[in-house]
Amino acid sequence: MPSFDIVSKVDTQTLDNAINTVKKEITNRYDFKDSHVTIELNKKELGLTIEVDSDMKLGQVIDVLISRTMRQGLDGNIFDLSKEHYQSGKVVKKDVPIRNGIKQEDAKKLVKLIKDSGAKVQAAIMDDIVRVTGKKIDDLQEVIQKTKEANLGIPLQYINMKS
Repeated sequence: MPSFDIVSKVDTQTLDNAINTVKKEITNRYDFKDSHVTIELNKKELGLTIEVDSDMKLGQVIDVLISRTMRQGLDGNIFDLSKEHYQSGKVVKKDVPIRNGIKQEDAKKLVKLIKDSGAKVQAAIMDDIVRVTGKKIDDLQEVIQKTKEANLGIPLQYINMKS
């Protein structure tokens, strides 16, 4: 029976390359000259810490960060920007967690979306993976298209397609 897995994984090496590109671009930009800007990636906990002088510069750094990661082939939704920034002395800090893996509630939304689509497939949650099986590959490709169009706010990859 044909099947595939839906996952949400981040390649840490590609992310590290994107962060280094952002750092290089920020240091070369004229509007950031003589400004305090630090961007640190914590690979163990998959988080990002950004320190800048002002709110406006924080927004610019985030814009550059998202555009550069998308150019590196990563989804812009990997950054959880819902946390608010905070003032720490003279600098503004923002902790940005990186989404890696599908959370249980997101997996349930995904399964509900697949079942509501009317495709003749079965979806099962396995830890942070959603496995989709069906009788025809066309049904599986239809599910991939539906989940891409749904825009659930999480980066999705489709792996292990077996026929």
